[in-house]
Amino acid sequence: MARLRQLNPEQERYRCRGAFVTLQQLLDQRHVARQLQLDYHSRTRLGMSGTHISRIKGRGVDFEEHRAYQPGDDIRSIDWRVTARTGRPFTKVFREERERPVIIGVDQSSSLYFGSQVAFKSVIAAEAAAILCWTTIDNGDRVGGVVFGSSQQELIKPRRGKRSALRFLNAVAGSSQQLVSQHAADASPGYLRQALEQLCRITRAGSNVYLISDFNDFDEGCRQYVQQLALHNSMTCVLVYDALEEQLPRPGLYSITDGTRRSTLDTHQRHLREHYQQAFSARVQALQDGFTAMKVPLLTIRTNQLVMEQLETWKHKTP
Repeated sequence: MARLRQLNPEQERYRCRGAFVTLQQLLDQRHVARQLQLDYHSRTRLGMSGTHISRIKGRGVDFEEHRAYQPGDDIRSIDWRVTARTGRPFTKVFREERERPVIIGVDQSSSLYFGSQVAFKSVIAAEAAAILCWTTIDNGDRVGGVVFGSSQQELIKPRRGKRSALRFLNAVAGSSQQLVSQHAADASPGYLRQALEQLCRITRAGSNVYLISDFNDFDEGCRQYVQQLALHNSMTCVLVYDALEEQLPRPGLYSITDGTRRSTLDTHQRHLREHYQQAFSARVQALQDGFTAMKVPLLTIRTNQLVMEQLETWKHKTP
């Protein structure tokens, strides 16, 4: 399993850890968002640019190029200086600016109340959502979403400004802290599907949509909602997982608990360790194949690595 490298004081200060997060920790992620320093094209691919340049050429504030005048062009776009110099009518082409609200669905269900190193999956999911939230706000765009658990949901309609971010992050922190007392409760099946239904309700065409989850409750109904969201939006799914889910620890006897019950994990058998790792890889690959078929990127976050570093990696992997 990967080892966490030595952190510098600045990274140590803002790193989320433990079994739950506080609102202050999520507010501090604004500093992390500013440290990322993503270039323009990377922010656009990741859905984290604010009022950004679209691929559609039209009237706007950013000049793109000159081209020969064509019948039907707006005569207000004719560049008379170039026309006089060349003797042929030329028009200016602009690249249009368009708003792209960011909608974030963040899972805080009981299956995420788990972790073997540094932080629980629920904490890492909250941290990633906070960074996306602050990056959106700092770029002047609207942010909203759905914070959902095994038995509850909180919908935050997308709005612009710090107040909207506070509402969203307060809901995330509150849901994370509820897991401390509710983690032993059985999850109601279909909670991920219900959350996706809420995301569809508040998402307007042209938005950037993020779904951060461990996808333990993903089924055919969820797939249909993801496909619906991806049809008219930029949809990205983010899988959060713990190192212990990916690979069993070195041979030995380990005490494990779900908070109420205790058991012993025996990892001495090699075939057991190999089967465990293969099962995880097969699950991730199945998710990857399903999302690829819908042209939806599936990004991954490990609980024992810096979230900000993994976000930096995304910009190089996203086409």
